[in-house]
Amino acid sequence: MLIPGFEKIVEERIRQSQKNGEFDNLPGAGKRLELEDMSRIPEDLRLAYKILKNADCVPPELEIKKEIRSTETLLEGLTDEKLKYKALKKLNYLILKLNTMKKGAVEFEIPQRYEAQVVGCLSCEKASINGKKGTDV
Repeated sequence: MLIPGFEKIVEERIRQSQKNGEFDNLPGAGKRLELEDMSRIPEDLRLAYKILKNADCVPPELEIKKEIRSTETLLEGLTDEKLKYKALKKLNYLILKLNTMKKGAVEFEIPQRYEAQVVGCLSCEKASINGKKGTDV
């Protein structure tokens, strides 16, 4: 809501600018407006996202998603276990960071990637137990 009296000043300045032709020959004059679909962005963030986009800045969530994708690509090509572990640790951190930025339901969070390591550790323990006792676990 505008301050009383301020609205009149704004309207008067717009009319004066129209009379002076200041709105003639603007970029996109006579063309249809291309409206963006911002329905997936929360209402309270739309203006901020629009300003960031116009300034060629990427929202933090998208920047983290981009970093997650590049880390996943790096992880696929690694063969050294130490480097894989570091990349996996970084990936889990990025996923955790992204999930904490979101304010949605838990079921929509991205799962962290550590299942293979847990299975690997469990299989190592099972092999060492089997080797010592000679029984299946």
